Amino acid sequence: MKFVTRSVAVSLATLMSTTALMTSFASAGSMDDLVAAAKAEGELTTIALPHDWCGYGELIENFKAKYGLKINELNPDGGSGDEIEAIKSNKDNKGPQAPDVIDVGLGFGPSSKAEGLIQPYKVATWATIPDSAKDAEGYWYGDYYGVMSFEVNTDIVKNVPKDWADLLKPEYANLVALSGDPRTGNEGIMAIYAAGLSTGAAPGKAAGEAGLKFFAELNKSGNFVPVGGKANSLAQGSTPIIMRWDYLALADRDTLKGNPPVEVVVPESTVLAGVYVQAISAYAPHPNAAKLWMEYLYSDEGQLGWLKGYCHPIRFNDLVKNGKVPQDMLDKLPPAAAYEKAIFPTLDQQHGAKELITTQWDKVVGANVK
Repeated sequence: MKFVTRSVAVSLATLMSTTALMTSFASAGSMDDLVAAAKAEGELTTIALPHDWCGYGELIENFKAKYGLKINELNPDGGSGDEIEAIKSNKDNKGPQAPDVIDVGLGFGPSSKAEGLIQPYKVATWATIPDSAKDAEGYWYGDYYGVMSFEVNTDIVKNVPKDWADLLKPEYANLVALSGDPRTGNEGIMAIYAAGLSTGAAPGKAAGEAGLKFFAELNKSGNFVPVGGKANSLAQGSTPIIMRWDYLALADRDTLKGNPPVEVVVPESTVLAGVYVQAISAYAPHPNAAKLWMEYLYSDEGQLGWLKGYCHPIRFNDLVKNGKVPQDMLDKLPPAAAYEKAIFPTLDQQHGAKELITTQWDKVVGANVK
């Protein structure tokens, strides 16, 4: 599993050869040309896209039905590192083991660009992707994200916490948990970082320090439960409040089917986002099919496909503003307005906080999460 992290037309460019690097298609005619070129290639090779992740199963089937292309799926349960290694290992391979496209954690976007492993391409909806979640030259671009939320068992917690500071209240004694060990797990690290930001600390190392102090206080007060919270422990009552990525919390809510009832809360003050990014391999055997895949994913239809799987598409705010999200889909999510405040930390900010949190957790907080 990956983790677990969206219409204004841009200027047109003429469809180039299959080895060309960057083309933007915004008109019906140029899209027709792209579709024809992709169909001539006949297939697309993806990697590390499990069908139960972010609605990918339905997205893949819909793309095949829409364009009649074969999709060769490599290593569905692989991680970001596996995707990058697959590009490196198949630079001269035009066969089925060479991925055309990748979907990786944010950190792998800039590093892959620096290593010359990906090529630039700007989709027609490029302008509606936030600048903070894309490479200005089009080498990589955010696709979907999750935000740090509170997953709450409302059978046990009647007064649901609305913000980070609420977690320190005496009424939440022995109720609050992380999803796992913050010395090794990214989800726990980012929860601590978000808590630090909520205190007003500057992004980066300062927020990491503030987050550790927050959790030291949470632990000292007796509110913190040193157990890695999951759906089972939430249901059993041992971890009634879990700090969790919203898409995982929403999926847990569906899995539990009201037994117990679960509320997913996006904190009021600090909404921290974790984003994944898309890119096209610099060595893609099917570059036009890869571009067509990107156009599909960043179309309204593709973006709503991710949202159906509870992963907020990078164009979410734009879709909501323009009334493109069906009401029944919105009804299954926390209020859309909460996501307008989403903060996308830079890589440097994440790295600074991560190093501090993983090395100082034992000293500052001293709770061994099992």
